[in-house]
Amino acid sequence: VRFLEQQNKMLETKLDLLQGQGVVRSNVEPLFEAYMAGLRRQMDLVNNDKTKLDGELRNMQGLPLSPSSLQTIYSLSLLFTDRQPYYFSLYISLSRLYRRHSLYEDEINKRNNLENDFVILKKDVDSAYLVKADLEDKVGSLTDEINFLRNVYEEELRELQASIKDTSVVVQMDNSRSLNMEQIVSEVKAQYEEIAARSREEAEAWYKSKFDQMSVKANQYGDELRVSKGEVGEINRLISRLHSEIEAVKAQRGALENQLAEAEELGELAVKEAKARTRDLEDALQRAKQDMARQLREYQDLMNLKLALDIEIATYRKLGHQSILNIQTVTNYSK
Repeated sequence: VRFLEQQNKMLETKLDLLQGQGVVRSNVEPLFEAYMAGLRRQMDLVNNDKTKLDGELRNMQGLPLSPSSLQTIYSLSLLFTDRQPYYFSLYISLSRLYRRHSLYEDEINKRNNLENDFVILKKDVDSAYLVKADLEDKVGSLTDEINFLRNVYEEELRELQASIKDTSVVVQMDNSRSLNMEQIVSEVKAQYEEIAARSREEAEAWYKSKFDQMSVKANQYGDELRVSKGEVGEINRLISRLHSEIEAVKAQRGALENQLAEAEELGELAVKEAKARTRDLEDALQRAKQDMARQLREYQDLMNLKLALDIEIATYRKLGHQSILNIQTVTNYSK
């Protein structure tokens, strides 16, 4: 009977031990969930930044970068040069403007070549910076993993100490009969140590598998995060380059607008000078016509005077000839 009571007591102690272990709540799972939630938040932030930068890149790529109106103006000026002479000054100004534009395009091509050389030389610096950033990210992720593992270890240790304390209390309180408690306690302790070892092995196996899964996910998230950071850096560099190109095109546009305004002013001055010269020529032509009409009238008067003089001379000649004939006739009669 005593042996059966001891066995019954030992079974009750095991039952209390198992029930006490079932009541204890584990705080390890929330730690994993909080760690995964932090990784998800980082991925969401990176994805949001990537989406925003992609939108800015599409907006930058929709801007025009090369004006083409200057060639049209130059072609039109060539058409007007042969037809109307007073467009000659405007043609000269536009020709100078076109030559300046050609020189500017040559300088832009040289600048682009230098930028390409600079980009090629800057690749080593960028790669070194990316390696440095990658190492910093690895240090940060390893620090987070160490802190996470330390918290998990402390939580499991606290739970294990709590379960051992509860077991000790159950065994100490159950001492109502005069039994061989030392043997019972030693047997229960041995069985508990066996259960604890088996539980520890199961917990270590579960924790190892869980840690391996989390390590794989963390490495995957780290790789995706590094790729996203690299894409974000590339997009930032592209946006900076597009900003610089836009500023250069704005400066080019301002210079061309100023040159076009100067050409328009020169063209207006040339047109005004041509109109003034035309008016002067028309006035001179009118004066020449008036002088020619006056000279024509004078010439007509002179011709009329000459004709009258010719008639008078002919009359005098005729009268003189008659006088000579009369004198000869009188002389003949007198003989």
